[in-house]
Amino acid sequence: MTDRLAAEAGDDDGSGGGQVLGAPCWVSLATQDLEGARSFYEAVLGWEFRSGGFGDRFAVALAGGQPVAGIGSVTDTPGLATTWVPYFAVADPDETAGRVRERGGTVGVGPISVPPGRAALLSDRDGAAFGIWAGPVVLNWSGWRADAPVGLRLVTRNAFDAAIFYGEVLGWTRPDGCDVHYEDEEVVLVCAGAPMARISAGAVEAAPDPAVRPRWEVRFTVDDVAECARTAVKHDGVVSGEREDESGLWATIRDAQGARFTAFTPHTAP
Repeated sequence: MTDRLAAEAGDDDGSGGGQVLGAPCWVSLATQDLEGARSFYEAVLGWEFRSGGFGDRFAVALAGGQPVAGIGSVTDTPGLATTWVPYFAVADPDETAGRVRERGGTVGVGPISVPPGRAALLSDRDGAAFGIWAGPVVLNWSGWRADAPVGLRLVTRNAFDAAIFYGEVLGWTRPDGCDVHYEDEEVVLVCAGAPMARISAGAVEAAPDPAVRPRWEVRFTVDDVAECARTAVKHDGVVSGEREDESGLWATIRDAQGARFTAFTPHTAP
């Protein structure tokens, strides 16, 4: 998310125009051990890294030569958990942070200047962490394309309440913005006719589950989810769940520092 990266990415975000306000624009890992995280994800996901323009405390991950995520050091922020965080594009971070507070959410960090833009780290009223960003984006990080290397799902206690919160905070219903659909017992954020993020709370008839710890889950598409899981274990990660459905194979993994993500291999069409 720098001028250089934005220039290299070009002007087309795959949706027929520039960045879409309110839409996911990036994912980033906050970590206490930058070098350790780089080594883990190089081995497990096959990523390469380059400087993101923020010095030696931040690196941009590349998959197939394309930027897909960032990893930043938070060694000077005691108590901040090692976690994957999605960022959403906004026009005014200060105004957005104000709406978060008004609606019962929390502003953890910022908004602060992170040239060439401004950012803030927030949480919704149920405690799920997310970020906001105003500035150039890596436009070819395409969370809404069918072959997207990155996907987002909010696991929460009440999908409809969460959708109202994010819709009001991020302006999902503004003209020329995003749209919100309901399908397969999930609330789906749609842009340019394709899904960009999902909000899930289990069966629609079920009461909210107080045992659920609300969180944004980040999914990375890989060629071989089984090999990815085996490699994660070899590098001190933990595989906490594996499953298969009509869309493909899934594995829930915690990296060596405890950050949780999902690896996914889609079924090959017959």
